[in-house]
Amino acid sequence: MKYDCLIVDDETVLAETTSEYFNMFEVNTTFVTTAEECERFFDEHDASLILLDINLGNASGFELCKKLRQRTQIPILFISARSSDDDILIALNIGGDDYIQKPYTLSVLLAKVKAVLKRYGSGSNTSQAADNTVEFGPVKIDLSLNRVSVNGVDTKLKKLEYKLLVYLAQHKNKIVTKEELFYNVWGDSITSDGTLNVHIRHLREKIEPDPNDPQYIRTVWGTGYVLEDGTR
Repeated sequence: MKYDCLIVDDETVLAETTSEYFNMFEVNTTFVTTAEECERFFDEHDASLILLDINLGNASGFELCKKLRQRTQIPILFISARSSDDDILIALNIGGDDYIQKPYTLSVLLAKVKAVLKRYGSGSNTSQAADNTVEFGPVKIDLSLNRVSVNGVDTKLKKLEYKLLVYLAQHKNKIVTKEELFYNVWGDSITSDGTLNVHIRHLREKIEPDPNDPQYIRTVWGTGYVLEDGTR
């Protein structure tokens, strides 16, 4: 069976309440309370999105995320009461797409989940004609195939990394604010600066000759980013 959302949380009452709330608003949701149940779930079922807690009894949501990333690239949104920057950075670096702190408001969480499902369910809105490409420096983006190459070599990007790069490239040499990126790439205004910063860093690591001295994706402090053609 295919679900819209799978909740993985050892707080049974919270998981059940959240699941029931989502189902009331036609987001087909179920939940499991252990890492083992989650792995067994994907042996028989599928889901479009995962809400994953970090603390899962004797197991770690971080380790589970790593295992899940070996079999699926669907969005994983961490939900946790832990609020340290280290936890957030670990979650995003190992394959999480966002980090939501507990306690959360059900209506806000639902809005975020719906935005993610809409974004991935409708596919990339950047696909255009088959010959439509965007280029800067050695980077070429094939919008029809959702493919990125650097110096002629294909570069694998996660879906959000790709969408972020395309948006910046289509607004080349223009300052793009963080709020604009939150709305147009993530589809909401709730995304944190930390989430954006991690995705920018990952993009730089994949397309920049020197990620620590970026030529293309430049930071405009206090405002956002600008994608330049690499000339200074």
